[in-house]
Amino acid sequence: MIILITGASHTGKTALAQKLLERYQYPYLSIDHLKMGLIRSGRTKLTPEDNLALTDYLWPILREMIKTAIENRQNLIVEGCYIPFDWPKDFEKGDLEQIKYCCLVMSGNYIKNHFESIKRYANVIENRLDDAWCTMEHVLEDNARFLELAQRHNVNYVLIDDKYEIDFDLS
Repeated sequence: MIILITGASHTGKTALAQKLLERYQYPYLSIDHLKMGLIRSGRTKLTPEDNLALTDYLWPILREMIKTAIENRQNLIVEGCYIPFDWPKDFEKGDLEQIKYCCLVMSGNYIKNHFESIKRYANVIENRLDDAWCTMEHVLEDNARFLELAQRHNVNYVLIDDKYEIDFDLS
């Protein structure tokens, strides 16, 4: 089973991946770790701010890693914001049956009512060195964009609206 978790920044992708690792013992790959390894090693001139270019750069690598895991009947969780919304086009029907996808999106109402909690939980799994860019306006815009794209591409998404509660069941 392959689990893809995407969504806007600060929506809890890494926390959900960690929760699934603990529940199912599936390893997970943080796309941010791959991204930073490639950037810090000098393998790319892209920077952490080059979001669209990073998706184009990273997805072919991730796609083939996912296909390899499927071929080897291995479980893997891949989490990060660099999964394109048209990702299903890159897989055969049989492969798609082995993939569960989830896009985490916070509603504007949730963000406005819980922004301090969003900031407080930002380091629950990762140690964010500089989170000053994370403003309510940025989080609102980013989540609105992810919601619009998820709806346009008709992919599975979880809308976090009233309270933060995500139950991802593999059955």
